[in-house]
Amino acid sequence: MITIRNLNRLILAGTLMSLISLTKASDKVYKYKIDSNIVYRTDSNLTEHMKNRCRLDVYYPVKKKNYATVVWFHGGGLKNGNRFIPDALKEKGIAIVPVNYRLHPKVKSPDYVDDAAAAVAWVLKNISSYGGSSKRVIVSGHSAGGYLTSMVGLDKSWLNKYGIDSNQLAGLVPFSGHAITHFTIRAERGIDGKQPIIDNMAPLYHVRKDCPPLLLITGDRKLELLGRYEENAYLWRMMKVVGHQDSTLMELDGYNHGQMANAAYPILLRFIKQISKEK
Repeated sequence: MITIRNLNRLILAGTLMSLISLTKASDKVYKYKIDSNIVYRTDSNLTEHMKNRCRLDVYYPVKKKNYATVVWFHGGGLKNGNRFIPDALKEKGIAIVPVNYRLHPKVKSPDYVDDAAAAVAWVLKNISSYGGSSKRVIVSGHSAGGYLTSMVGLDKSWLNKYGIDSNQLAGLVPFSGHAITHFTIRAERGIDGKQPIIDNMAPLYHVRKDCPPLLLITGDRKLELLGRYEENAYLWRMMKVVGHQDSTLMELDGYNHGQMANAAYPILLRFIKQISKEK
């Protein structure tokens, strides 16, 4: 486990300088294009709501091949939010695919996760036509997006539905995502938000030895949403218990739930750089 309790530890470990180097202008600059508003579901009986919400954008570098791709899920408690491309990830030689998915109360669990799986499957099947590598697809997102990241990557049934083995993913990087069953899903069942539940809609329920590399990032445990760091710490520990060889936990000292994403983007880029070397 890597727990970042203060900047001094980062500096001593040499990590901070590595992260800063990723954002320097010395990296090759690529021209980018964006294909917008793509419907990622191919169901024969799409509702108007599905046609409106189940869309993504592909932001990709031109004249570069076999680049890595981040499928990015926005936060908002499964009730709010819209897709966006994080500024910190732009023009870094990778593709970004921000995704919209259906939201409560118009739909209920498990539709959110099903949408996320359909979007990831679309990317794995189509990113090569843009020049990217299907072997370098990383799923990430903040808060509710982090929860969707973990569910799609750990519970193989969701991607199996779309003919994809989730082990094909190059990595999972949830930012401050639930490891227990999401609070909105609990609320749909009439369960209080302070009552933790671990069932088949909890990433913790699906720990397994053979999943893709997993990087769990949270804000400061004292500033995070209720128990969010501890949930992720338990998930990390159980992944180790089952024998997963590439699980890492990082806690960002001094950052609350909303602030932590800006501090986590450089860590995500570092993770992508390492994965890209291995693929």
